[in-house]
Order: sequence, then C-alpha cells, then structure tokens
Amino acid sequence: MAASTAPLSAGTFWADAERHLVRYGGEFTREIIDRAAGSFLFTADGRRILDFTSGQMSALLGHSHPSIVATVQRQVATLDHLYSGMLSRPVVDLARRLAGTLPAPLEKALLLTTGAESNEAAIRMAKLVTGKHEIISFARSWHGMTQAAASATYSTGRKGYGPAAPGNFAIPVPNAYRPDFTTDDGSLDWSRQLDFAFDLIDAQSTGSLAACLVEPILSSGGIIEPPAGYFAALRDKCREREMLLILDEAQTGLCRTGTWYAFERDGVVPDILTLSKTLGAGLPLAALVTSAEIEQEAHRRGFLFFTTHVADPLVAAVGNTVLDVLMDDKLDERARSLGAFLRDGLADIADRHRVVGDVRGRGMLAGLELVVDRETKRTSDELGTRVTRRCLELGLHTNIVQLPGMGGVMRIAPPLTATEDELSLGLTILDQAIGDAGAEL
Repeated sequence: MAASTAPLSAGTFWADAERHLVRYGGEFTREIIDRAAGSFLFTADGRRILDFTSGQMSALLGHSHPSIVATVQRQVATLDHLYSGMLSRPVVDLARRLAGTLPAPLEKALLLTTGAESNEAAIRMAKLVTGKHEIISFARSWHGMTQAAASATYSTGRKGYGPAAPGNFAIPVPNAYRPDFTTDDGSLDWSRQLDFAFDLIDAQSTGSLAACLVEPILSSGGIIEPPAGYFAALRDKCREREMLLILDEAQTGLCRTGTWYAFERDGVVPDILTLSKTLGAGLPLAALVTSAEIEQEAHRRGFLFFTTHVADPLVAAVGNTVLDVLMDDKLDERARSLGAFLRDGLADIADRHRVVGDVRGRGMLAGLELVVDRETKRTSDELGTRVTRRCLELGLHTNIVQLPGMGGVMRIAPPLTATEDELSLGLTILDQAIGDAGAEL
C-alpha cells in the first residue's frame, strides 16, 4: 500500500511518534521541526526557535550552511559510499589536512561516524598497543553509548545494563565551583585531589593500566574546565604508569573554544585525539588521530576496526569543507570574540538573578549553573526544568544538565556563525526565562 505524502496533523504526528518510536533519552521536545537555517529552527506551526545548542552540539557552522549544502549535493551525486577497504581522494585529503591543524606527532587519522565510535576505536587501539586493559576517565564523563565508550561514561546511563567492561576506573572532576579538596583559602586544590585519585587507582589496578580517556572541558558533566596545569600533571601521571592519554574533543575541537583544539591551552599533546560532532558540522563524521609510532605498533599487532562506514567519501568531503570554512572565515578568532560577548552577557544575567550561581566555559561553549541559594550552592532540578521550558516558550532552545550534587547547568553552544544580534536575542530570552522561573520559587 502506498504511503501518503500529505503532512500529518500534529495530533496524528504525536500519536504515531508515541506508537512507533523507541524513547532513547527522556521525553521528546513537543515541537515538530520542519526545517532549519543558520542559527534558527522552524516548526511546522510557524514558530522560529533560536538554537543555542547547535543541534546536538554539532552544527558548528549553523544549519544548512551553503558550502555544506553544495558539497553534499555534489558529492552524493558522484561518490557517496565505498567498500570499507577502498580509498577516495576526500578521505586522504581530510586525513592530511587534519594532520596539518595538529602538533606533532599527531599525523595518522581513522575516519569514522560518531564520537562513541571514535572513542571505541581509541580504547581498542590503546589496549592493543599497550597490551593492557584498564581505562581511567572522569566521574562525570560522557564518551558514548557503545560498550567500551559507555563503560568509560559515568555521568549517566550505568544502571540496569549489567557489568561494564572490566577494568574501568573513575577519578574525581576538578570542579572549581564545588571543590572537594581545598587550599587554606577554600579554593580547589586540584594537585592534592589528583594525587589522591591516583593513589586510589594504584590500589585498585591489577597492574594493567592502558589509558586515560578524558574531555578537556566536560560538557555533559556540567561544562567543567579543569584548571590550567591540570592536564600537564595528568599526562605525567600517565607517563609514570606507561599509559596513553586520550583526549575526547567531540565538542571542544575545531575552533569552538577559541583555539583549534582545547588542549592547546595546556601545551599538552595527547597520544590519541578523538573528534566527532564539530568535524561533520552536524553530519555523522568522526576521527581518531594518533602518531605514526602508535599506528605502526597497532598495525603490527593486527589492529582491526573494519566498520561499514569507515572512510566514507561523502562525509569526508563535508569534513574538508568544514576545514575550508573554519580557515577562510577565521572562525577561531570569531569564537574568541563572540565567546567574550556571550560571557559578558551571561555575567550580566548573573548580576541580575541570584539563582545563577556560576558562569563558566571557554569561547562559544559556556555553562550557567542554577542554584536556589548562592551561599550554600543548594540545587534545584525543578528550577532548571522551569528555565528550559520557559526558554522554549519564548523561542530559545537550550539544554540543561542535571547531575547529583550539582544544580541545573545550562549548556550554551551556539554556532560559530551566529551574529552578535542573535546572541543578544538569546541572552534576552534567557534573562526573561530565568526571571520568570525564579519568581515561581
């Protein structure tokens, strides 16, 4: 029987969604999205919604960027997908160009589809190369939903699925706003915290520590950026134990934080770098990048990661276009200037509303933590829910992270192509939504 092409009524749409879709993470946003362009989403009933999360933190260049659209149209008409053992020019070009944006010795790339897949490949490679199996990650980490990546994810999703991969350990997050180890003046003593963490790791390890997998800025963990110096000390801990350091820059890579890669701030080069979200600017493209030495040892030991969409030419061509736009439009510089504008606006909001406990982040990745009481930093899940709901009513899509022991943390990651006027609109809506929601307490 031929399917109807007529648009479904809203009632029928939601009835079909309820009947036929698996729910994969909370409730669906009650808007039917019809199209998207630039910094905005457009609903089927004619509403315009400013997208302050770049889709799933991925639409780095905004929605339907003309250069991306042209590349997809051209590439899908000529070469879209190949047998996984075959190569095409877009794939080799992207691998070479990625290496050109990175410090030595990162020069060998594996092109994949999602962040989970790139982290899965990185963990698999680290285990093979080191001959060990234990993995360390942050206690509020998010690295993906496949087996090894999910086993290294601690922010949510661990209950009810049976045993995780053996040998996974969590270390505390160096959270300056909510410090657990403190100096005499009450500030975070991250060095003592890190020493304590690795004392516990050493006590639990069976002597098989393979790698440490961490995000330079924890996003699903609440936009928490470890202090300057932390990653150099973490790298030293890894070196002492002959572990590899893997940095997951799914959300921070490719100019979002104001530099091409967030790790540049710390002068630390990872053994393996994973990229995703921003690399495809909303399309499914991810990468693992490592040194020739590590790649050679992995190859010698028979590294296998032969997947259906490894090295696909269509998304590789998109990745090349993403690099073109980032370079041509100097979006690293733009992220710094727009990020400063955004941060100033959030600071103004914090001055006006006592329910804003902290403003943090870097470049065009910002976090705003909501609390009921600034002095005690007491939290309220209800407040965060009210703010995001009110934002949507007013025409702004935001995302709230709610974790035990933390308030609702709003994740703000507009496209790097956003204008100051669009950021101002979002800040105005956010200001009103916080005021409206706070008044209900």
